[in-house]
Amino acid sequence: MTDSPLTKATVFVIDDDQAMRNSLKWLIESVGVPVESFSSADDFLVQYQPGRAGCLVLDVRMPGMSGLELLEHLAERNVHIPAVIITGHGDVPMAVRAMKSGAIDFIEKPFNDEALLDAIRRAIVFEEQQRSLHSEHVQIQERLSHLTPREHEVMAMVTAGKSNKEIANTLGVSAKTIEAHRARVMEKMQAGSLAELVRMALATNGND
Repeated sequence: MTDSPLTKATVFVIDDDQAMRNSLKWLIESVGVPVESFSSADDFLVQYQPGRAGCLVLDVRMPGMSGLELLEHLAERNVHIPAVIITGHGDVPMAVRAMKSGAIDFIEKPFNDEALLDAIRRAIVFEEQQRSLHSEHVQIQERLSHLTPREHEVMAMVTAGKSNKEIANTLGVSAKTIEAHRARVMEKMQAGSLAELVRMALATNGND
């Protein structure tokens, strides 16, 4: 567990059992990943700063706000941080419900150390991928903002597979004019190929 996303991330352990918190902290820190531990969901919410890289490791059943309620609370506030749920055998249906609320894995007690570390690794890598996708989406939106209304039209038709001649006929201009618009779209979008421009269009449509 020495990949760069892991060394930049923090695992937030939330469990009301102090012995479990200490055990989890020791285990995760033993593979070089920073850990911050909390005795309750409320304690975590008071101290957590949204946007920090990492993942949650939390118990389903806790006094006060449960692990499931915490995930729902974060989702309502548009805070997306992957969670690994630790659950007792009787809590499996609840753990499945938690996954529907955004958790990406659950580990049953008593758990195997390596299984938990693997789940944490997957959660952190997933979070890093989501962060990268979000950053790319922001960059694409910034480039789109520099297109003129006509360039937006041309880009939409180009990425829909229409030829310059078809676009020219639709817009009532010459094919040469469309070529010029298309060249400016490619330049402003920083697209090295038509395939790359199509990928950008799909990325923005998928996130709207």
